[in-house]
Amino acid sequence: MGTLGNQFILSRERRRFGRQCLFTDRNEMILSVQPSGRLRLKYILRNPIDERTQLSPQYALSTAITQNVTLDNHGLNHYEGGWNVKEVNVMDEEATLRYRKKVERDDTWGIEVNQLLRDVMTISSQNNSINIYQEFFIDLPEDLGRGIKIKISAKIISVFHDLWFPARKLIACEWSTTEPWSFNLTFCEPRSMKLDYVPPENQMPDFGNDNPNEFFKWDLDDPIRPIAHYRSSPTYGMLNTMVLIVKVCMREENYMVGGFNSGQVCYWNSDENGPPKKICPLEASHREATTAVCWVHSKLNTEFYSGSLDGSVKYWDTRDLKMPVHELLCEPYPEDVQIRKNSHGVTVLEFEYTIPIRYIIGSDMGWVFACNRKGTTASETIAACYPMFCGPIRTIMRNPFFVKNFMLIGDWRMRVWSEEVKNAPSTFYFRRRHQIISGAWSTGRCSLFVLGDICGNLEFWDLIMLHSRPIFAMKFKYPVVHLIFRPDGHVLSVGLGNGDCIMLRMEEGMRSATVKEKSLMMAMFEREITRCKLLEAREEEMKLKKRLTILQEEETRKTLAKLEAKKKKMQAKKEAAPQVEDEATLLLRLIEGDEEFSKAMMDFNEIVDIVTAKRSKRINSMERTLFERDIYY
Repeated sequence: MGTLGNQFILSRERRRFGRQCLFTDRNEMILSVQPSGRLRLKYILRNPIDERTQLSPQYALSTAITQNVTLDNHGLNHYEGGWNVKEVNVMDEEATLRYRKKVERDDTWGIEVNQLLRDVMTISSQNNSINIYQEFFIDLPEDLGRGIKIKISAKIISVFHDLWFPARKLIACEWSTTEPWSFNLTFCEPRSMKLDYVPPENQMPDFGNDNPNEFFKWDLDDPIRPIAHYRSSPTYGMLNTMVLIVKVCMREENYMVGGFNSGQVCYWNSDENGPPKKICPLEASHREATTAVCWVHSKLNTEFYSGSLDGSVKYWDTRDLKMPVHELLCEPYPEDVQIRKNSHGVTVLEFEYTIPIRYIIGSDMGWVFACNRKGTTASETIAACYPMFCGPIRTIMRNPFFVKNFMLIGDWRMRVWSEEVKNAPSTFYFRRRHQIISGAWSTGRCSLFVLGDICGNLEFWDLIMLHSRPIFAMKFKYPVVHLIFRPDGHVLSVGLGNGDCIMLRMEEGMRSATVKEKSLMMAMFEREITRCKLLEAREEEMKLKKRLTILQEEETRKTLAKLEAKKKKMQAKKEAAPQVEDEATLLLRLIEGDEEFSKAMMDFNEIVDIVTAKRSKRINSMERTLFERDIYY
């Protein structure tokens, strides 16, 4: 008791203790208790020990988690000066008062004082931290800092388990923007759709209800008990209504919308626990499960889009969920009359408040649809579509610092897409060995993003450091199904396939950006966009050249066909017209018709042949002179 500081010493006189105890010697026996042999056998000898007995009343212990408040004290020594000595007498109090009022009436006085306070606080902080007249680290070698590196790692700070056993499927985690310590964890129970379904056991029956499809709001500092709970159905009997997605409005966090496996959409008020406030009727809902929801810009923050695997995207207003405001089918090549069998199922919807007229749709066939909210028809709404992946698109997320650049995740690949490039939207391309099912941009660093695959690998990539391999990796036992950073970028929530949500705290090197990081990333994105535009221009040039070549070949073919037809026409005219013979042809025909002349020509030819034969048989002898004989013989 004394160690706690609550010690009390009681002192009394001897005469205050009472009457003195007197003893007498008598032989009278009042009670005789004989020892028991059975108890003697049970007696155990042991060393003397000290035992404490607390007889004070017990009190219940209650704890409260409060927010840490950091207080800082600053002092300032103000010295008055800067008087205009020529106009003001510093020793005269009335003159200084008039001059002070004159200066305070000036419009620039408040701005100058504010800037002066900032400068004074900065200079005083610097003077208190270091001595500006002392040279530091002179005795250290020059190559000491070459091995210093930024620590790149992440550590687990808490694990949030599902309150139901066996654990349900974790769908998503969503952080609050106004309360950075709170977040929502959305669960669903696919086993509830089976006929032989056995409901799981609620490990905290005093919190929530008996609906296995409820989801919770948690506090980062308390992984044991949630803050709030929300269920999927307005009545406790509708256990087969399963929540597949929940989104909180960024502008008004009291509003939450979600989608059910029946195709319906609903609306919650986050301030009140329990069932949704409004649910759309079945006749106005999607034909299949609602798989995507996104809030859009509006004056009252009550409008949102919902997408389903039936290929439809519906535009809703939370004030009236009886009928959708607008409906669109995701056809790759839309026409005025849309056909549902040609549409793709919707898996992801993305909207950015800074670009209020555009939104992005990801389909289960790997296509990306760039849509315009101001379009009235399907062809005007779907501005462009691109086949990007072989399987369904898992994630579409904009870079928080460069909103025109997207992250697209599907099958085994991750791509970075820019809105400024139309025909070749991929500026970066990453391929992994295992199937990628989740990813997220960092909200603290513009060059950092994370990827999670089906084998439980969590990889951290930095576009400035490396493009060939991740800068840091972690391994989990279960698939990484969902990833999202806290708005400040210090904490990363990792959703696993077993229903757990792990919180990772980033080290300083992974949560704070350097001075030139944003400018380097801007230059990198601009360089890639320029490269893609050059490739696009080259492709257009090749297409134009091919088109011109085809037109020239077609024109040449037509010209040759015309010449051939003209030649055939001239030939036909010659054959049809009567032939006129010239004088040579008439003379030849006259000679051929005269028999005597033909006989005379034959005799002449025979005589010529005989003379030629005789000449060939003639022998010539050459006589040589005496001079030639002497030479040759």
